[in-house]
Amino acid sequence: MRNSLADQTHSLAVALGANQAGPAGSPLQTLTAVRPLLEGVLGSWVQSMQGRNPGTMTPNGASSALALSWSPLQQTDPVGGPRDQPSYLNAVLLVKGLEAKPELAAALHLLDALQQLEQSFGRNRSQEERWGPRPLDLDLLFWGELRVDHPRLTLPHPRLHLRCFVMEPLLAAMQASTPWRS
Repeated sequence: MRNSLADQTHSLAVALGANQAGPAGSPLQTLTAVRPLLEGVLGSWVQSMQGRNPGTMTPNGASSALALSWSPLQQTDPVGGPRDQPSYLNAVLLVKGLEAKPELAAALHLLDALQQLEQSFGRNRSQEERWGPRPLDLDLLFWGELRVDHPRLTLPHPRLHLRCFVMEPLLAAMQASTPWRS
């Protein structure tokens, strides 16, 4: 393996999942539609954190200094929640090249942006069953060596190592960038 979790000092990982149709359509259509938006959210977040000149941003809003590595999409059975829910479609985005030191306030700012993106794709956390079906789930898995135990965020993700549907895409994203389209 070319990379390991230990190599990810300032890297960040976001898990994506969907198993319910939403405003963008099927889970596949949702994950395909959210991909460039997530890249843009990350680019805007980096810009706000580092005071970057907009000229260093790519057309989708990502910083040109960032290396984005996407896992392949993976279909998995649900873990927990209602027994009759549909299978999930999962992926992981690994972001390298972050210059800012990982810290709680910035991580919470990113969490807010991820949750706003979930809402725009039809997720309503106040009305859903825990581990139940959802049109979009975005989880911040880790940001470098940052350790956080906050009421809104725990980093690294507390069940990261227990979830094959996260670990397998994460390892694939660490290996190489894999494009996916609908």
